[in-house]
Amino acid sequence: MAKLDVKIGQLCLKNPVMTASGTFGYGLEFQDFVPLDGLGGIIVKGTTLKPREGNDYPRMAETPMGMLNCVGLQNKGVDYFCEHIYPQIKDVDTNMIVNVSGSSPEDYAECAARIDRLDRIPAIELNISCPNVKDGGMAFGVTCQGAASVVKAVRRAYHKTLIVKLSPNVTDITEIARAVEAEGADAVSLINTLMGMAVDIEKRKRVLSIGTGGLSGPAVKPVALRMVYQVARSVEIPVVGLGGISTAEDALAFMMCGATAIEIGTANFLDPAVSIKVRDGMNDWLDRHGVSSVKEIIGTIE
Repeated sequence: MAKLDVKIGQLCLKNPVMTASGTFGYGLEFQDFVPLDGLGGIIVKGTTLKPREGNDYPRMAETPMGMLNCVGLQNKGVDYFCEHIYPQIKDVDTNMIVNVSGSSPEDYAECAARIDRLDRIPAIELNISCPNVKDGGMAFGVTCQGAASVVKAVRRAYHKTLIVKLSPNVTDITEIARAVEAEGADAVSLINTLMGMAVDIEKRKRVLSIGTGGLSGPAVKPVALRMVYQVARSVEIPVVGLGGISTAEDALAFMMCGATAIEIGTANFLDPAVSIKVRDGMNDWLDRHGVSSVKEIIGTIE
C-alpha cells in the first residue's frame, strides 16, 4: 500500500481525505456507515459564539449536478458544543476539526478561544464567507481587509492549527489567500460555495426562503480546481481542496493541482460511505501507478 499520510501545519493526517463542514454533522451521525478513524479528519458543522436558528424553510434545493443551500449556520452555540458535543467526539481516533463562523472579528476570536481550550480539537477551520454585520452585510471573505481582520483577531486568541476557508465569490482569490497567510493562517481551504439561485416558474418566485444560496456539488468542480491551482502557486502554506469531489479521480486531480488534502461535501448526502471509497480508490491508483507516497503527486500539474 502507498503511504497516504500528509501534514497541514502541525496537523498530521493519516490520509488526505476529510469531510466538509455542514455535510457530515458531528461525525457521529455517520459512524454506522464508515469507520470514523479511517478518515484523515472530520470538519464538524459550523459553530458560532451564540446559538443560531438558521434561515426559514425552504432552505435547500436540488440543481443539475449539485444543490443550493441557505441553512444559515443553524447550531446551538459554542458553549453547547463544548459541554455536550465535545465529550461525545473527543475520543474519535482522527482529527476532529471545528468550523468557526461569526458576525464580527470579536465573535470569531471568542468562539475560537473557547475551542482552543479543548485538548482533543487540534485545529479549526474559519468560515470567512459570513456577513459582516458592521459593514452592511458584505462577507468578510470577499475583501482582503475583511479576511485579514478576522484572521488577525483569531490568531491572537487561537494557538493550534488555523485553516481559513476561502470564498470563491471574489475577483481574485489569490489576493485573499495571501492576505490571510500574512496574518498567520496555517493553511487555506477552498472553495466554499458559489452564490446561486433557483426559480419556481409555476409560482413565479425564488425557491429558497432568502432567495439565494450556496451552490455545491459536481457543478462547481472546474471552478474549484482552477482556484486551487492558482492559490497553491501563490502561497507558501498548505492548500486543502474541495468543491464537487465525489470520486478518487476527483481527489487526485485536486492534489495534482496543489492541494495537500481534500474535503468531501455534498457527495456525503448521496453516498454516506463515499469518503472511505475515495480513500481506498486513491490508494489503488497510487499502487497501480507505482507511486509510493501520495505526497509525490501534490502540485505535479504544470
